[in-house]
Amino acid sequence: MNRRQILKLVGTAVASFLVTSSLPALTSTPVLAQSKASLLVSAAASLKEALEEIKPLYQQTNPNTNINYNFGASGALQQQIEQGAPADIFISAAKRQVDALEGKGLLLGGTRSVLAKNRLVLIVPRNVVGITSFYNLKDDKKIKKISIGEPRSVPAGQYAEQVLQKLKILPQVKSKLVYANNVRQVLASVESGNADAGLVYITDAKISDKVKVVVAADEKYHSAIIYPFAVLKSSKNADAAKEFAKFLSSNQAKAVLQKYGFILP
Repeated sequence: MNRRQILKLVGTAVASFLVTSSLPALTSTPVLAQSKASLLVSAAASLKEALEEIKPLYQQTNPNTNINYNFGASGALQQQIEQGAPADIFISAAKRQVDALEGKGLLLGGTRSVLAKNRLVLIVPRNVVGITSFYNLKDDKKIKKISIGEPRSVPAGQYAEQVLQKLKILPQVKSKLVYANNVRQVLASVESGNADAGLVYITDAKISDKVKVVVAADEKYHSAIIYPFAVLKSSKNADAAKEFAKFLSSNQAKAVLQKYGFILP
């Protein structure tokens, strides 16, 4: 074998090695691009329909982000997070729960914001007549059971109790109160007739054709009803969580929230 043939074989071998060794680098980028992020959003039960409608809107431009929801009473969700339950974003129906998590250093700095506001209303079954104000709740013949959220864990129940106290009717109706684990259970109780009246958010009343709104509570009678949210420090997908949190403040998300009766901050 002459010198030229030897050099040609060596060159071919080197070229083959370079091509082979570069394959991992060439193929790694598509693998990373196709990786999916999975987010768990713990959110107040009253946001269920709105957030479920927001999800596909976000995934139209972020198909590699999978979003799951955990709906419940804000207080119960707060306790789950404090006890180490996985979650990437927390959306509460009151400041108190987010304040508590922030005080314990569980929020990712700079991610807290306000999603929306709401109104508290008195509802009765649609076929009920003769109930026109909160004061009618004292009527023992017409109103035997009043459903509200458990004030210690359900913000809507806390607001409801504040209103009844301010109107000075809590002592007269306290024996009629039936406590629910979240605001949607309050709605269901009134829809089914298991409760003669209930206090829910206007957004809850809007999704039901089985109840009617008697009156909205004067906002001076209860704490401001706001929905703060934040990314949690324990999130394993903090960048993806921050992107979704940013989308929640977009015009697309705001339009959905308004559709369901939420008030923009």
